[in-house]
Amino acid sequence: MFDNIRLQDSIMNRQNSFFNALSDPTRRDILKMLRTRDMTPGEIITKFSMTKPSLSHHLEILKNAGLVIAERKGQHIVYSLNVSVLDEVVSVFMDIFGKPKQRR
Repeated sequence: MFDNIRLQDSIMNRQNSFFNALSDPTRRDILKMLRTRDMTPGEIITKFSMTKPSLSHHLEILKNAGLVIAERKGQHIVYSLNVSVLDEVVSVFMDIFGKPKQRR
């Protein structure tokens, strides 16, 4: 019984981190950029007027939510979308909102 409760808490925490990450327009814009290709923080920051620490904070939130993957390539860190987690987010939205009703 306690294992089931812990599992449900874990799922809820993960869903909360998704929604928290998606709640910020800057983070949504970063995800849109990463849809087109993998990018380094230096490439991402050129599209925004923010400091490097601010960008780092946004990327950390996206990474902790599992929405992006950070991979070291030589001296650079390259960020990419975590597509499997995005599929899970879509599934959560479908669970919440379900299939739309037909309007007359």
